[in-house]
Amino acid sequence: MKAVNTEELDFTNAEMLRKKAEKLLKEKQKKADKKIIEADIKKLVHELQVHQIELEMQNEELRQAYETTEQALKKYTMLYDFSPMGYFTLDQDGVIHDLNFSGAEMLQEKRFSLIDTNFKIFIHEDSKSIFNDFLNKVYLSNRKESCEVMLGYDNNSLGYAYIEGIITMEEQKCLLSVVNISKFKK
Repeated sequence: MKAVNTEELDFTNAEMLRKKAEKLLKEKQKKADKKIIEADIKKLVHELQVHQIELEMQNEELRQAYETTEQALKKYTMLYDFSPMGYFTLDQDGVIHDLNFSGAEMLQEKRFSLIDTNFKIFIHEDSKSIFNDFLNKVYLSNRKESCEVMLGYDNNSLGYAYIEGIITMEEQKCLLSVVNISKFKK
């Protein structure tokens, strides 16, 4: 602290005394504020560095989760899309919501053209009642059911198929697996 020159100060002059005191207080506050600001800056830098490391760790975790998801998607694609058996997802009316490549091949159509088409049009007339009973049973029983039908449309036979189906609880969709058994019927 500076030594106050008492010779220059007139202690009887209140206004001059007050101004000098305020000036000294401002100088003290500047020094104190500078120390506080430096401490605040150091604290803020520390917090920002910690937060940056936290974000880097979260980013690494997200990257690993993304890679795991990509691997699972590849596995799913191989198991679903390229399976040797046909997979279909139908609603209660028999409308196709999804299918794999083998399913499209069994119906001798392009995959994208079968979406929103009724699966029942690919059931031969002789097997329509069997398939309708099967689909009703699957939705009523909520457990896996199966049937054998002849696939075909416009009097064209596409072969015999063994079908298993089960309902998904969340979406109330019927998951079908369809296997061509024509070779076994001969």
